Amino acid sequence: MRIIIALLIVTFSVSVLASEPLPWQMLLQPAASPIMEELNWLHNFLLAVCAFIVFVVLALLVYVCIKFNAKANPIPATFSHNVLIEVIWTVIPVIILIAIAIPSFRILRMENEMPPAEVTIKVVGYQWYWNYSYPDHDNIGFDSYVIADDKLKPGQRRLLEVDNRLVIPENTIVKFLITAADVIHSFAVPALGIKTDAVPGRVNETWTKVTKKGVYYGQCSELCGVNHGFMPIALEVVSKDEFDRWLIQAKSKFSSNNINTKIKIAGSTN
Repeated sequence: MRIIIALLIVTFSVSVLASEPLPWQMLLQPAASPIMEELNWLHNFLLAVCAFIVFVVLALLVYVCIKFNAKANPIPATFSHNVLIEVIWTVIPVIILIAIAIPSFRILRMENEMPPAEVTIKVVGYQWYWNYSYPDHDNIGFDSYVIADDKLKPGQRRLLEVDNRLVIPENTIVKFLITAADVIHSFAVPALGIKTDAVPGRVNETWTKVTKKGVYYGQCSELCGVNHGFMPIALEVVSKDEFDRWLIQAKSKFSSNNINTKIKIAGSTN
């Protein structure tokens, strides 16, 4: 009974929950960017299509079991095919696939056609932390490590909170240049609809425009070694004025060339 109540609470209050994974969560995290809003719509549309298909197939199976069982039809039918039915069950799936493909291609185009960026951020994945730098702002750079369990403060999320958050302004086109220095990682923030591989020797691009202030959590989503589960992403969205003030503080706090060059021993717990 408690499980059912928990599921109902999560289902009907998801719009007010923080953008982080939650116990018993069934739905996607609340959308905080135009791309994620489109992905949410596509998800709900596909859910409706799948439910319709399941209902139709189930109804046909029930009909066949009742109409053509041995008791109702002691003499079996002798025909081997029906042209009309074969045309119908070929045309209808084609129509369904086209209906799915059109919005899918539209979202892919939206993701790939990057608008002019107002802020550019370089993201580098390491085993097992992230390095962020701002090429347009004196190349401010810093590392972002997970906060250990014994150092968590009240209210901080275990395995999600970091020592240095990635900060961006709201309602601003932000371009991410994503790569890796050792193995393949994946930069993923579900509430923003971002999931881009960080590949050594290659720079991948993605973008976002976050419409709501707050903290959005993600994690490395590509198996990258023993501490793969300890490589979170904490992205804080602030107002443009707050972002300008943060830049001033960050310039004094972080060195402009603060790219961690320490050699990481495979399998270490640092």
